Parts: sequence; C-alpha cells; structure tokens
Amino acid sequence: MKLSNHAFDRWFKNKGEGEPSVIAWTLSILWLLLIGWLAFFWNLGTTGLVDETEPLFAEAARQMTVTGDWITPFFDGETRFDKPILIYWLMAIAYKTLGVNSWAVRLPSALSAFALVCLGFYTLWYFGNSKNTDLQSEPSSNRRYWLCAGLGSALMALNAVTIIWARIGSADLLLTACMDGALLCFFIGYTQPRKSRLQARWYLAFYILIALAILTKGPVGIVLPGLIIGAFVLYVGNWREVLQEMRLLWGSFLILALVLPWYVLVTWRNGWSFINSFFGYHNLERFTGVVNHHSAPWYFYFLVVLVGFAPWSIYLPVAITRLKFWQRSHWRSSNRSTQLGLFALFWFMGVFGFFTIAVTKLPHYVLPLMPAGSILVALMWSDLIETLPSSSPPPPLPPSPTPPLLWSGWINVLFLLTLAGALFFSPHFIGYDPAIVNPRQLIEQSGLPVLGCIIWLVTTVAIAVFLWNRQWSGVLSINLLGFLAFLTFVFMPAGLLIDHGRQLPLRELSAIITQVEQPREPLIMIGFKKPSVVFYTQRPVEYFSLSKDALEEITKIAVTQPLPPTLLILSQPEKWEQLGLQSNQYQTLGKAGTYQLIRVSKSAFSFGNS
Repeated sequence: MKLSNHAFDRWFKNKGEGEPSVIAWTLSILWLLLIGWLAFFWNLGTTGLVDETEPLFAEAARQMTVTGDWITPFFDGETRFDKPILIYWLMAIAYKTLGVNSWAVRLPSALSAFALVCLGFYTLWYFGNSKNTDLQSEPSSNRRYWLCAGLGSALMALNAVTIIWARIGSADLLLTACMDGALLCFFIGYTQPRKSRLQARWYLAFYILIALAILTKGPVGIVLPGLIIGAFVLYVGNWREVLQEMRLLWGSFLILALVLPWYVLVTWRNGWSFINSFFGYHNLERFTGVVNHHSAPWYFYFLVVLVGFAPWSIYLPVAITRLKFWQRSHWRSSNRSTQLGLFALFWFMGVFGFFTIAVTKLPHYVLPLMPAGSILVALMWSDLIETLPSSSPPPPLPPSPTPPLLWSGWINVLFLLTLAGALFFSPHFIGYDPAIVNPRQLIEQSGLPVLGCIIWLVTTVAIAVFLWNRQWSGVLSINLLGFLAFLTFVFMPAGLLIDHGRQLPLRELSAIITQVEQPREPLIMIGFKKPSVVFYTQRPVEYFSLSKDALEEITKIAVTQPLPPTLLILSQPEKWEQLGLQSNQYQTLGKAGTYQLIRVSKSAFSFGNS
C-alpha cells in the first residue's frame, strides 16, 4: 500500500503546530546515531595510535595529567607548540574519565565530528531550500526538508576524509567542528528575526565556537570564517545590517576574554620560544613557505576533494552551477532563509581557495569544506528527486535532468569503474615499506582489494541501470549503499590489517620495555622515529636517524653515565652491524615485525668502540 505525502507529513508535525512531531525527532535521532556510530565510533579504539602525528598529541596530553602543568604542552621532555591547548585539555579529561588508551585519545575527534553532523542536520532540516522561493511556511515539518537533512548529514559523515580524521587523535577534526559549527551558527542566526533573542543566542554560539577554534589551531580559526562571512555579506549586499545585528565589538571582547588567558600564560612562561615556534613557524611559515617538505602542485586539492569526497564529488560542479550564483540581483532580493546554498558555496570556495594559496599543503587541510560540499550536493538531490508517491493531485513535474547532470551521472559510473580497477591492481603498486614485513603479500592474502573491486563493480552496474532509466533516487541510493558496503567490508578491515602489520609490533615491544627496563636505563631508537613508543612506554626515548650519530651519543653516555651499566636499543637488525656490535655483545629481548629490541652493556662502547 502506498503512503501518501499527506500521511507522511502528519508523521513529521504536531497537529496544529509547525514544529516537528515526536516521531520526526525520534527518527532523526536514530538516523544520526546510526551514521555517527558507523562513521566515527565503530572500532574507534581497536587499533593503536598512528605514527607520526597522533602519538605526539596523545603523549603531550598524558604529560599534563602526570605533571599537572595544563598550560605548556610537552612531548618527550621538549615543549610542543605545534597547536594551542584545547585538544590537549580534552584528551586529558578523557584520560581522567576513561583511562589512558586509544579510545580516550580519539574520543574528542569522534565527538566533534558527530556534533558537527548533528548541527548540519538541524540546519538543513530548517533551511534546506536551495531555491529562491519558500516551499511552505513550515519548513521544519516538510518531508522534503527532513529528507534533505538526512541526506546531507549522511554525506557529512560518510566521506573518506572525515571518517579517517574523526578516528585520529589530533586537532584537525576539532578545528573543523569548531570553525564549521561557528559558520552554521552564524547562518542560523542570520536567518532569525533581526535583533531578536533567538538571533542573539545563535550569534553568541558563533563567537564561542570561534574562540574554541582559536584555542584549537590558532589564528586560522577566526581568519578563515571571517573571510567567508565577509565575502558572503558583501556579495548579498547587507553587510551593514549584519554587522549591527552581530554586535561585532561585543563579540570581539567575548572572544578575547575566552582566548587571551591561555595565550598570555603560555607566553609569560615560555616567552619568545612560544611566539617564534607557534606564530612564526607553525602559522606564518606554513602559509608562506613549505614546512616539513609538505609541498604539492596547485591542483593538489582538486584531486583530494575528488577522491576524498567520492562519489559525491562528481556532482559538485552541477550542484554549484544550479545555484546560478552569478545572478547577484536575484540573490540580493531573496529571503535570508533561502540562502543556505549560496552561503555553502562561499564556505566551500573560501576554504578551497585559502589552502590552495597556502604553500604548505596536506590532504586534511580541506576537512572544513566537506560539510559545505555535503550541503551543496544534498540541496541538489533534494530538488531533483521525489522520494515518496503522493495520493493528492501531483504538483507540476520538475524539469527533466539537464545534460550536465546526465553527464555527471555517467562520469559517476566511469569514476567507480576506475576505482574498482585501481583496487584490483593495488597490490602491484605497493613498494617496499620498512615498517611492514612483506606488505604486498599481506594485502594480497587479505583479499580486500578483490572484495573492494567487486563492491564497486556491482555498484557501478546498478548505477548504470538506474541512470539509463532516469531513476535518480536509485542512483543516489546505490551510491550510498555502495559506500556503506565498502566502509563495512573493506575500509574498516583494511585499517585493522595495517595496524596489525605496522603498529602492533611497536606496541608489543613497548610492553616488553615496560616489563624489563631498569631504573634510569636509556632507551634509544635508531633508523626511524616512532613517537608511539614514548606514549606506550610512558618514558623518554632518544631518536637517531643515522647509526653514526647514535654511536657517537651512545659512546658519550657510556663514558659520562656508567650507571646503570646497560642501555636498551630499538631498531632493525641491519643497524647492529653499523654500530659495530657483535652477536655476543647484546641480548635480544624481543622481536616483532621488522623491529628488534636489545639490551647492550655500556662497556661495549666505552672500551671496545670508543
């Protein structure tokens, strides 16, 4: 039996009221919990910390709980000024609550991602109209808005870039949630009655989130949203009204009141060391120069968005052009509540342009544009398809899909076909990895490339069938189901597989170290730098990339610090020859993966090798 639109709408609004019903809220919460669990919380703490970045945050936060110094972050005995303090505070609180483990390290990122998706759902539910006319006077009770919100929130959660970084303990997803959450709060406040209490509350939330973004990653937390909002209100032509509504001076004082205490305290304690490292190296130089060899060509982020937001990225050009953003007079005369699509466009292009101009480039820098892209695509699809049949007189039929949209559909097919082929042949492109034993054989034996290829081939065929019959709801559904199947049966198992080959050996050897170490016994790592060892052993580690540098330092230690008489070395077996060690001069304590842990008498260096 078919369900009419009238019956469907009764589910989503209370009788005689414009607000959504209990059923609508219940379905919304269940939907958000489902996609949030799949994308962010499922197996969150199953794998170990990923070297290099994640353990740096994790250990610095752990040090706070040990030393009680909640102002200056430290890693391995040295100050760490890469990022401001908020992420360390949140991790430290998680440690106090859940214990020191991978789950606690990643919980702030996962919760941040989930909160952003929820706010995105709310925004689309109430303002998910990309057209320049009001669909009805009660948008929150319109099924079309609700379906747009459900789709948009799914796209925000179910894309590769967001999923990966929501499962890593670092500042990037927290920054995205604070900065993008601030942008959404601005837009919701922007749509409210002028100078009303409700508008003031949303603008207050905007200022608080901007302050948190600055405490997460520094000046970019206010510079980028400021550029996006400034460009948007200048384009629409109501910038004087918006500035008055926002009470910018009051908001600026609020931001300073929340942000300045930590920045003043950390500068007072560390002086120019903090200023030069944080503001100079980690902010100015990252934008104007190449830091840590992270350079890339100008088109780098085109590729990142294409792959990281796949398969939805295929439809971004059509979603953008459908807004007809070049018709400025049209948008200037439109109701504010209908401008979400235009705002998302400025948001998307602002982030994309800002980091394209920046000289240092990393894939996760475009995390903040993923929600904007999701909004753009969700608005396009909600305008395109009618999901439920209606028993009431049908409205005028929407125009037939335009040629660009049809071409995008077939490009979708071609892209997924290419992806299937790339997965099938992916083991042949895997080179030597010093951290994993036989990585190519490991991947081939798992069967994951073949399974991924099959999933995307089936998805491709199904999409082609629906596309041929112009069934756009089928195209959308199959894309979503294909991604969910890939996430469940390939993506997540691949993460466990890589962790088993790359990170598990370090955890096993770290456990041995904590069992056999003697008081004040030095631990030296040669040939690679794995900060996760510091986190798991909860002790200092000295790193040396070259054996000759390690030999020089070990000889110095042997002469100047004779007690304790031994030291621990974690490295790969071929490094022993470079140190001049013979098999009878060290004791093997453990082997795992490509790594080996040995104990060496200092006398072997103070006499034999000095």
